[in-house]
Amino acid sequence: MKLHKILYVILTTVAVGLAAFMPVEDKSADRLEIGAQAPLTDVEVTDVSGKVLTLDEVAEKNGLLVNFSCNTCPWVKAWEDRYNPIADLAEENDIGVIALNPNAAIRDGGESMEDMKARAEASGYSFYYALDEGAKLAEAFGATRTPDIFLFNGDMELVYTGAIDDDAKSAENVEQHYLKDAINNLVAGNKINPTTTKALGCTIKWPK
Repeated sequence: MKLHKILYVILTTVAVGLAAFMPVEDKSADRLEIGAQAPLTDVEVTDVSGKVLTLDEVAEKNGLLVNFSCNTCPWVKAWEDRYNPIADLAEENDIGVIALNPNAAIRDGGESMEDMKARAEASGYSFYYALDEGAKLAEAFGATRTPDIFLFNGDMELVYTGAIDDDAKSAENVEQHYLKDAINNLVAGNKINPTTTKALGCTIKWPK
């Protein structure tokens, strides 16, 4: 193989790898604003356990944490070691937790219910992981990527949205624990700052 072909292969491989971790543009959507009510809270979704539930049923007295997540995104994999600790913190403070999989366009590409069940079991999820059929909830929330966080208070008003923290690649190197701080401040009755951050992740695969 000639040198220029070797260089082309190397550069192409590197570019593809980097692309997976690059921020992506938001889909044009009306994202929920801080203070907005949680939408479609009476819509039924199916958890990996087979249980059918609604966001109203998942919510607890101090609020609800919704994480739009999936099986195939490298950003989800990078942040996944923080999923259970955050869910445990929320539950300890009477905040219900659910992850929703909105990737309707690739259910046959690693995002089926069976794939979700396998992921939840392998990762030991301690929270609900449900199918967002047709990405209806993601569209109503204005979510654009995975992961994408929405935290609501006890009145189901949005108080924080965006990223989990400021370092997907390393929990040890995190300097700003956006979501943990928001949960702690919510429960303590303190001001949440920031209330909005940039959610980084793979674009949601919307139904065609």
